[in-house]
Amino acid sequence: MIHGRNADKLKQVEQSLSSLSSETSIESYLADLSDINEVESLAGSVAAKHDHLDALVNNAGVLSTSDPMTPDGLDVRFVVNTIAPYVLAKRLRSRMDSSGRIVNVSSAAQKPVDMAAFRGELQLDDLEAYSQSKLALTMWSRGLADKLGSDGPAIIAVNPGSLLSSKMVHQAFGVPGKDITIGANILVRAALDEEFADASGQYFNNDAGEFGPPHADALDAEKNAAIIEHLESVLATV
Repeated sequence: MIHGRNADKLKQVEQSLSSLSSETSIESYLADLSDINEVESLAGSVAAKHDHLDALVNNAGVLSTSDPMTPDGLDVRFVVNTIAPYVLAKRLRSRMDSSGRIVNVSSAAQKPVDMAAFRGELQLDDLEAYSQSKLALTMWSRGLADKLGSDGPAIIAVNPGSLLSSKMVHQAFGVPGKDITIGANILVRAALDEEFADASGQYFNNDAGEFGPPHADALDAEKNAAIIEHLESVLATV
């Protein structure tokens, strides 16, 4: 299963994947993750079609955009990078058993979360908003993993590598970036390899090639719980 917000690009990727093997069945889902209603609809469509899921990789991300605020009055970085992955994880984890994996794409860029910015009451510059949203993602990953324990799927936050050759890096930093397959490969490993089976709640730093500590705030159980409370509060208002 693949997801995208551009129908033409999604079709191109579907065709490319299908060409790799005639026996491979590709399902594509169109949704704009900056719209929480579309995120809910996406989760519902997947859940309605599948009783069991092996893995969910939350890879979508936004750093800079011409219009940083959504119609709901929220910063699009927090919506796409933090809130949408939480909604998908929450709605789809019932389709996973304890062997399942939820892989959340974090970043080396992590800054303490300003709850006013999280709620859309304070506007931040692009990199600050991105960095806060990625720490918030890392924090709820650890907090939800602790809450679910051994009963839930493993939830793992992964920094896939800094300055990889993505559209986001090209536009934001004006550099070609490193081989993007570095990031793709670690996400596949996190979703499928046995080395990640018991890594729920952990943070993998692919710049170092190993598990390691995220920002100190993500090691604070009370702060992680507060992030989840704020997520639920925001979702209750949209």
